[in-house]
Amino acid sequence: MGELALTSTQRGLWWGAIIGGFVIVLAVAALLTILVVLVRTIDRRVVQVRDTLKAAAANTADTALIAETGKGVDAVLAEGLKHHLFLGRVLDKVRM
Repeated sequence: MGELALTSTQRGLWWGAIIGGFVIVLAVAALLTILVVLVRTIDRRVVQVRDTLKAAAANTADTALIAETGKGVDAVLAEGLKHHLFLGRVLDKVRM
C-alpha cells in the first residue's frame, strides 16, 4: 500500500483552503444572520404601517360630514356678505 505523502507546499495549500472555507462559512453565517434580523425588522414595521393605515382609514370614515359642514360655512359666508353689502349701502344714509 502506497503512502500518501504531501509536500509542505501541498500541506500549506490544504490548510489555506480549509481556513479560507471556514472564513467563508463564518461570513455567510454572519450575513444570513444580518439578513434574518433585517427581515424581522421590516416585517415588524410593515405591520406598524398597516395598523397606521387602518387607523387613518377609520379616522376618515366620517368624511361625509365635511361636505355638509362646507355647505353650512358657505351659507354663513353668503349671509355675511349680504349684511356687509346692506350695511355698506345704508351706512352713508344713517350717518347724515
